[in-house]
Amino acid sequence: MVLRSATSGSMTEDAAATLALDALAFVAASEGALDRLVAESGIDAADLRARAAEPEVLVAVLDFLLTSEALLVEFCDGGSGDVRAVHIARHVLAQVRGGA
Repeated sequence: MVLRSATSGSMTEDAAATLALDALAFVAASEGALDRLVAESGIDAADLRARAAEPEVLVAVLDFLLTSEALLVEFCDGGSGDVRAVHIARHVLAQVRGGA
């Protein structure tokens, strides 16, 4: 289980990356979700595999998850965190890559 943080200051970059990698594994295992992620993000499957640990890619995965309420709820219900933690992880990783 990933750290469930209340603020971005209490979630480390490692915890945020772990949550995002859990989200990527969840998306990959969800029927049709990986194809939608590839189509919506513009990242092809090979790049996704090669760059999976990069903050920019992890932010894209979390953005995708945050745009699909059904997937987000299923991910959180599976014990990987809560909606707030997903938002915080996205914020932490965006700061790492120098964005907002």
